[in-house]
Formats: sequence, structure tokens, C-alpha cells
Amino acid sequence: MKARQVVLFIFLIIFADQALKFYIKLHYYAGEEHKVIGNWFKLHFVENEGMAWGWKFGGGFGKIALTLFRLVAVIWGSFLLKDFIRKHYHRGFIICAALIYAGALGNLIDSLFYGLIFENSNPFSQNVSHLFPKGGGYAGLFHGKVVDMLYFPIITNSHYPKWVPFVGGDEFEFFRPVFNIADAAISAGVITILLFQNRFFKKHKHETHSTVETDTLVNDSNQVS
Repeated sequence: MKARQVVLFIFLIIFADQALKFYIKLHYYAGEEHKVIGNWFKLHFVENEGMAWGWKFGGGFGKIALTLFRLVAVIWGSFLLKDFIRKHYHRGFIICAALIYAGALGNLIDSLFYGLIFENSNPFSQNVSHLFPKGGGYAGLFHGKVVDMLYFPIITNSHYPKWVPFVGGDEFEFFRPVFNIADAAISAGVITILLFQNRFFKKHKHETHSTVETDTLVNDSNQVS
């Protein structure tokens, strides 16, 4: 797979991710929800300061640490992805690696810059954010919130069986997390690698070991006509 094809693929994912995030941020107030397909696919605007799928990580200091981690991971991933292409890894594996890379970069953009370019989306006043507000953004560099909006509550109004430990009788909903295209790209890449790892790495291992080094001296007496 050629490098420019991988770059184009990554660009398209990031473009789709950022375009949807910009649309939601500029047209929805925090907590606003609209149905897309029935009751099982909705756009529900939430922001999180943590990792994918809304997981949080230790307040203000944790936010900086997480953003720095994302930045280092993306930089390291750039060299790693280039190496995968150079060594002609399985096409499917390179696509999965590109998905993970694009997802990480997509959420990194939110964390780095959204606090600078957007005003705060307040769920209580139901204000819609503006781009480059006169009073400045809602946070500094490294403190932006990740925009999530994809919500698939396929099963609702249900409860866990009472015999289930810890959550027996509690309300059950599938699928509860609100996420974005970047999160979906990361998850799709990781899950696909786990499911098809034997297929992805079998070819590469075979090519790596196809040439066997030997210390045997090659001369006329050792050659067979």
C-alpha cells in the first residue's frame, strides 16, 4: 500500500470527524439531542475532558497529561506507520493502523485547539457556541474538550435481571456511550487487528524468514551443477 494512499485515507477520516464536530459545536447546545433514525440512532451533543467514550482522567493535571500523551502517541505513530508501509505489512493491517492513527489525531485536535477557538457550550443557558469569540475561547492550549455526538440506544427501558451481582434490577441500556467518528475509527482498528491478527502477520512473518543467512563458504566445490 502506497504512502499517499494511507495519507489520503487518514485525511478523509479526520475531515469527516472534524466536520461533524464543528457542525455539532456550532449548531447544538450541550445536551441537545435529535433523532436521526427512529429511537436507536441519535445525535446527542456532549463534551468530555477525558479519553475515548467519555472516560475521565484526573482533573486539570490529568487533562494536560492525557493531551501530552496523545501528542507523543501521534508523533510516535507517524514514524511507526511509515515503517509499516516501508516494510510492506499486510494491507489490512496498515488500514487498521491508519484508522487508529486518524482517530488519535482527530481527538488530539479537540484537546489542543478547541478551547482556544470555541466559546463554552453551557447546557443550562442552552447557548450555541461561536467560532473565535471576541472574549476568547473557553480554555487554553491543551485544555480543549472532546466533542461527542453519536448515540445508539438500541435497547432502552430494560433492566438487569435481579440475580446479576452489583447491578441486579438496575436500568439497562444498550448502547449507552456517546462517541465520535475518531473513537469509532480507533475501536474499529483495534478490534479488526485482534480478530484478524493471524492473517495480517502470517504473510509478513513468512517474508521475513524466507531468506536464511548461512556462514557456509560458497565455492566451486560446494556448488552443484
